[in-house]
Amino acid sequence: MNRTTLSLLAGTAALAAVTGFATLSSPQAATTAGTAAELPVERTSLLCPEPSTSEVAETSYTSFTPVTKNTGNDGKAELKAAAEESDDLSKNKGKSKSKGKKKPVKPVLTPKEPGTPVTGDTSGGDAPALVGTAEGKFAPGWTVQETTEVAAGAGRGLQGVNCSAPDTEFWFPGASTAADRTDYVHLTNPDDSAAVVDIELYGKDGALDSSLGEGITVAPHSSDPILLSTLTEEKQEDLTVHVNVRSGRVGAAVQALDDKLGGDWLAASTDPSGSLVLPGIPKDATAVRLIAYTPSDSDADLKVRLASPSGLITPAGNETLHVKGGMTTAVDLGDVTRGEAGSLVLTPTDASVPVVAALRVVRGKGADQETAFIPATRPVGTRATVADNSAKGSTLSLTAPTGTATVKVTASAGSEGGEAVSKTFTIKAGTTQNVEAPTPAGLKGTFALTVEHVSGGPVYGARTLAATEDGVPGFTIQTLPDDRGLVAVPEADEDLSVLQK
Repeated sequence: MNRTTLSLLAGTAALAAVTGFATLSSPQAATTAGTAAELPVERTSLLCPEPSTSEVAETSYTSFTPVTKNTGNDGKAELKAAAEESDDLSKNKGKSKSKGKKKPVKPVLTPKEPGTPVTGDTSGGDAPALVGTAEGKFAPGWTVQETTEVAAGAGRGLQGVNCSAPDTEFWFPGASTAADRTDYVHLTNPDDSAAVVDIELYGKDGALDSSLGEGITVAPHSSDPILLSTLTEEKQEDLTVHVNVRSGRVGAAVQALDDKLGGDWLAASTDPSGSLVLPGIPKDATAVRLIAYTPSDSDADLKVRLASPSGLITPAGNETLHVKGGMTTAVDLGDVTRGEAGSLVLTPTDASVPVVAALRVVRGKGADQETAFIPATRPVGTRATVADNSAKGSTLSLTAPTGTATVKVTASAGSEGGEAVSKTFTIKAGTTQNVEAPTPAGLKGTFALTVEHVSGGPVYGARTLAATEDGVPGFTIQTLPDDRGLVAVPEADEDLSVLQK
């Protein structure tokens, strides 16, 4: 086996470790030895959690794959219900929702071509978790958005989540066991063997006594929503949830439902890092709360800055944040954006200590308040996509915290008609811009927005989706991390001398 083959295999293994389930395609697309090539992944897996138990829930799913070069003409993608659950769920410690066997519930999405979204919907509280697989030309950058409208009850408003790849570790700062919160950790196992998971909770004084979170078994092809309040007797407003998979792999997301402030999905924070960016705070946010945690034994001291349309500014009274080792810290930033687009930038004041963080954002006043979450996220990187956009109600926010950058934004064809349109934007260093994203020509239905980094410093992004029902300003926010649909193949030269050894 020559060195070129070994390098390709190493690239494949590294990519699979990152995305959870991916392989390379079109090896013939690699350039000659001595140069690097970017190849599209060949297979991608996504998991969508059970959307709601509310009988008045209305859920839509949108699947989209951006057009990618060198993928060939073959491939398919489908999103289908996880297998029926067992009648006996009592073996899972901490299990809070009693569910018997239930039939698979549509929608089952089957995209026809990259570049055009496909949508489906379902009603009520019996929709199951979904497992999706995309191959060939549908795999690179495949994204699925799950959006749910709940008219009344805990968590009423708009809830949205990007279906995610299975993995083995997740951090969720911003969860809660407060009296007015009902938070679930949804664990979805796509594989043929059981997964064993530990759920650890960290509050203001450190780790909570939560033995019931140890060794939770998630059956093959099933999903378990674990109620946090069944794992501990402590009532704390701000928690960090650590999901650690002992064996197998799962998809994980936190569903945070508030009796008064609506609710939303809390996606996992990016891996612990010394510097973090939390993009896309709505300009009309009435309350912003920052929750941070460090898994390190050392304390973390962070400089807190807001990337505004005019540049980086320091919030008065919240210039720095001290995060004690192993403890969750939270601080209210109020209406920090003051009517302008903004993103939060956290950097170490001295020594760098790894941290995870998220924002809880509230819009509206009085009885008409709604909540969404913004986790710290990876940069857009080469390309990132978010689906389920409409001509009105979608806001694309981009920030370039360290250096001026240029990006290309493409609005896809509509799910029911229309032609793709692209537009280029320059984001100045240290600023956040709510850009006027293009809308497909002749739009019918919903569309996807794909952001591609063209030049300059790193760019971070988020999309706010808003829909007002009966005067309540429902909204949800999804970040735009790199889709990891392409992988760079390392430089490689054939070395025939290895055949003589």
